[in-house]
Amino acid sequence: MEKILQNISIQKVIKMFDLVSDVVFWIKDDEGRIVFCNDAYAKSVGMRSFSDVVGKTDVDLFPAYIAKNFILDDKKVLKGEVILNRLEINSSYSGDPKWVLTSKRPLRNENDCIIGTYGVARNVQETVKNLTGVDVLHKPITHIHQHFASDISITDLANASHLSVSALERRFKKYLQKTPKQFIREVRLEKARKLLVESQAQISDIAQNCGFTSHSYFSQHFKSMFGELPAQYRQKMRKEIQKNKQ
Repeated sequence: MEKILQNISIQKVIKMFDLVSDVVFWIKDDEGRIVFCNDAYAKSVGMRSFSDVVGKTDVDLFPAYIAKNFILDDKKVLKGEVILNRLEINSSYSGDPKWVLTSKRPLRNENDCIIGTYGVARNVQETVKNLTGVDVLHKPITHIHQHFASDISITDLANASHLSVSALERRFKKYLQKTPKQFIREVRLEKARKLLVESQAQISDIAQNCGFTSHSYFSQHFKSMFGELPAQYRQKMRKEIQKNKQ
């Protein structure tokens, strides 16, 4: 048996993940760059194959409010922490929310030093609807994505979920690691980020159309989430788009 194992390359083993279409698998270096992923991972981020993903980070591949959580996870795993079968919500490439079961572990070299991370995530969208405690979040999360431009009352979200406000907040903290208000704001900011790149609308109009009544409040939280002001981000992205066209 040992002889057989010695003749099996790690590349052949990890390629077996391509046989399981509902499981995404990835390996990152200690800088968070993808060094390997299966086809399911590539497709989940809107790419065709591994070659389109290699070298990219979570910031390149996911909405900022989701990438931020992945980066925090990686920092913990790089310190030796193991994440096992954690139920969480991500966004699909189309922006729709989806439930996944995620596991992450540190990647060690022959000297037992941590040199990166690896993980798997399985789509459990249908299964999760039957899980007590999680199913009640489906309706408020869907409502937030559909009505992010409108005034969203936490009380109304709680009532729609047949929970008290405090119970709803506990569910959000447990499964999303944030409050409903934080989730709403991050969804709005991500929608605004896309509009800054994809539209010619005035920044003040984008802020209003994404549910922000105050331009200064929008700019403050946009910078907090993305590291620069909306105008700076738009200018940077336009330069990158123009550069790619040349």
